[in-house]
Amino acid sequence: MTDIRLPYGRRTLTVSLPDSLNTETVIPRYLSGLKNEKGAVTAALKNPIGSLPLSELVKPNHRVGIVFSDITRATPYDRIMHALLEELKEIPDENITLFNATGTHRQNTKEELYKILGGEAVGRFEIIQNNALDRESHIFLGTTKRGIEVSVLRDFMECDIRILTGFIEPHFFAGFSGGGKAAITGLASMETVLANHSVKNIDDPKANWGITENNPVWEDIMEAAEMRMPLFLINVALNREKEITVAFLLSLKARRSCLIK
Repeated sequence: MTDIRLPYGRRTLTVSLPDSLNTETVIPRYLSGLKNEKGAVTAALKNPIGSLPLSELVKPNHRVGIVFSDITRATPYDRIMHALLEELKEIPDENITLFNATGTHRQNTKEELYKILGGEAVGRFEIIQNNALDRESHIFLGTTKRGIEVSVLRDFMECDIRILTGFIEPHFFAGFSGGGKAAITGLASMETVLANHSVKNIDDPKANWGITENNPVWEDIMEAAEMRMPLFLINVALNREKEITVAFLLSLKARRSCLIK
């Protein structure tokens, strides 16, 4: 028998398979976690790709919106959020809003928000959770080349500085998680999510693990995310112990310029 450990919630399950099945286990290449994870996030914030540091762009009177993942994701906010808030220390707490990218999931309980963000953040800042079914809370941004009508949470789009956060891992039809997914589909209306996750898009051969180029799901997500600037992206990659292996801050405006060139 061959024993295989599978992640299951916060634990693992062991599955025993007969040798006669001639199974093969495919696992990611292991990278050790960074020795100073918070320091790596801080370094990324101070040395962004295609932009000045946030601390030089954000003014005290700006309204700042930070998008965070819901309870179904393993984004390490105990390391990310503290570093980010230090970079925004000149901004009054009342000018910072945290947006929960629930997508079409249910809203998170207060206990779950504490688990995601920690008690300090939950107590300090206004938190707005996306409700994909509430059409009045979303604003229409435009239509993608593939005909997807994009509606996103109005309160987030009214912010002067918009910051997406998340972690990158292979996704079975979007190619990879992270990127613009925090906004589209995280803060999108139900109609936008269903259009992006349509049978036609998901059935496309390019809508698969690790593929972004010509993947209709991924390309619509990124096109939609780039409809309004400024927009910044803080992403990390994790190993199997949920340790950060790399961190970066990217201006999506810079990404668009690279694509045009």
